[in-house]
Parts: sequence; C-alpha cells; structure tokens
Amino acid sequence: MKNIVILISGGGSNMAAIVRASLRDDWARRFGAKVVAVVSNKATAGGLDFARAQGLAAEVVEHKAFADAVDPRAAFDAQLAQVIDRYEPALVVLAGFMRILTPGFVERYAGRMVNIHPSLLPAFAGLNTYQRALDAGCCFAGATVHQVTAELDHGPILGQAVVPVLPGDTAQTLAARVLTQEHLLYPRVIANLLQKM
Repeated sequence: MKNIVILISGGGSNMAAIVRASLRDDWARRFGAKVVAVVSNKATAGGLDFARAQGLAAEVVEHKAFADAVDPRAAFDAQLAQVIDRYEPALVVLAGFMRILTPGFVERYAGRMVNIHPSLLPAFAGLNTYQRALDAGCCFAGATVHQVTAELDHGPILGQAVVPVLPGDTAQTLAARVLTQEHLLYPRVIANLLQKM
C-alpha cells in the first residue's frame, strides 16, 4: 500500500478534501494508496478532529517545543521526520502546513513531497498572495500544486487552477473562491501522481 501522510497547521480543509476524494474515488483499489496519518505542528489545529473522526492517526509535533534547541528548525524537522517515517510514506502532502522546512528535510522526501500554494506560481511566492495579486491589478489568481524543493514555492509545477479576479474583490472574497478550486485541484493532482507511482 502507498501510504500518504498529510501535514497541516490549521483547519485542514484541503486535507479533508483529499481524504474525502481518496474514499469517494477508492484510491485503495485504484492506486493501492490511502491516507494513513495527519500530522500538525499545532495541537489546536482543527483539522486533527476531522482526521480522528475518519479513523486516521492524528499526531502533533509542536514546533514551539524546540525553541530552546541550538537549531530550533532543524530539531523540529528531525522530530517531524521521525513521526512521518513511522508511516513509511510514498507521499508527504503539505496542506496548509505553515512551516519553512530545512533543506535536509526536503531532501529526505525529495520527489515525494508536494505542496499547494495560493497563487499562480511563479507569481507571488510567499505570503499575502491574494492582496498582492489585487495590488498588482491581476485579472486572474489561482492555486498551484508543486513538488517541494529547498527553494520556497519554486518546485516543479504539477497542476494549477485559475480563478478570475472580479470587480470589487477583496483578499477575503478572492481567497474564498480560490479555496473552492484548491479542494478540486489538490486531490486530482495527487491521484495523477499515484497513478504514475
């Protein structure tokens, strides 16, 4: 079985969309794959409750617990990798996981770690993507699924969803429309990856 581990930091709506798609489209039969665990860097992440309700392993590695380490980011990533590796993942999926990962962590899962970013990369890597798109006068915004590399939001693009910017849009209204497309895009890209594995 190809195990999928999903990393979240908050409500986990993309994670929930992936889990629902995996069950609805019977990834276990079609691809020999299943979501087995959800891991968060925050114990308060709402998505953990959804994961538990689905019978998935739901684990927490609090990044703040490593604040006093010599290298807090590396110490956190090392512990996170230990937790992930227990599930022998074929795929590590970042779904609203708000941590910048160390190059060593990225290398460990090279070629099998993906992320979703709320812009049409390569435009607007980083944060505040919706407001930046509005400020730039963009006619379109959207989301990108990409392989994770050591350079933030710059890995090979696996799929994109385009959303028009409407007159009167705010960052919030644009974000809401993009999110509905993310919930369709991310499971579709993951299914395509699983089909090739």
